[in-house]
Amino acid sequence: MATIELHQVEKKFGSLHAVKPFDFTIHDGEFIVLLGPSGCGKTTTLRMIAGLETVTGGRILLNGADVTDKPARQRDIAMVFQFFALYPHMTVRENIAFPLQAQGEKRALIDQRVAEVVKLLNIDSLLQFRPGSLSGGDRQRVALARALVRRPAAFMMDEPLGALDAEFREAMRAEIKRLHLAQNATTVYVTHDQIEAMAMGDRIVVMSNAVVQQVGTPVEVYNNPSNLFVARFMGSPGMNLVTGRYANGAVNLPGGNQYRVPDKWKPALSKLSDEEVIVGFRPEAAVVPDGQHGQLIAQVYASDLHGAYSILHLAFDEQGQIIHARANRETLYPIGASIHFDLNSDMVRFFDPGTESALSLEVNHG
Repeated sequence: MATIELHQVEKKFGSLHAVKPFDFTIHDGEFIVLLGPSGCGKTTTLRMIAGLETVTGGRILLNGADVTDKPARQRDIAMVFQFFALYPHMTVRENIAFPLQAQGEKRALIDQRVAEVVKLLNIDSLLQFRPGSLSGGDRQRVALARALVRRPAAFMMDEPLGALDAEFREAMRAEIKRLHLAQNATTVYVTHDQIEAMAMGDRIVVMSNAVVQQVGTPVEVYNNPSNLFVARFMGSPGMNLVTGRYANGAVNLPGGNQYRVPDKWKPALSKLSDEEVIVGFRPEAAVVPDGQHGQLIAQVYASDLHGAYSILHLAFDEQGQIIHARANRETLYPIGASIHFDLNSDMVRFFDPGTESALSLEVNHG
């Protein structure tokens, strides 16, 4: 479909950066998710790629051609918005056909393309209805059909599921990914929902404060966050982050706890300018076999049942810092009880409190 290249692209409103300069290449047929909190610059980035927002600096290339100064209509890109943007006075069929009619395509081609996307999305029973009589999920399918009918070089989707309830969101996530694979389409997808990003993206671009914080596959971004922001933002709940002091091969943690550092991490920790270090681990990295054994100890503050497992909220020190651990759903842990647990050493990460960046394992080339 399309390869999209961004070279030092930035956007400023006056002196304020909405997107700071960055380089990025979206490969042909790739599903890219721009992820971050409100105001981070993800929608502005999408709109710059689509031609709906001018760039302050840098270049945008579509299949090798510079489209930086070209308007949206000349970029062969289709948009799908959060609030559907359907024409209320037109039927579903008329809405879907409209982009082709606007291009002056012949009636036979329009009928053929409409029939194809209607079949693909299984909405043939809706053709004579107007958007106002449809459910949110059906309206989003119509919006997708209208984008697909053009067969554009790339799709831009700006929080397309944001107006749907939880059940529809889940169903439409699968629908959009299925369509992406069936069309082999290059897709850029904006969301603030990290579960949505993990489920859909080939790669995730995590943004915060107009800056790209990390780019990687869902597994890379979740397991190896580049900094404290990504560690906190990815996951529900986010990564546990506990500050301690490194000395003699161990990190002394609050509450009298001590974590013995795996040998592979000792060279990286020994190079810290200060002994202070942040230990990061996901809830599933906490090993709570029976609550009676383990090198770390904490008190149960609360417990949430999540169906297949429970999340324990644990008070880790006298100041009330809460960490989270995943535990067997069938075991009850009374509020206030002290439990012991270990950490899966392969899932533990370390961060420099000064730079907020993740420490890297040193590769021994022998």
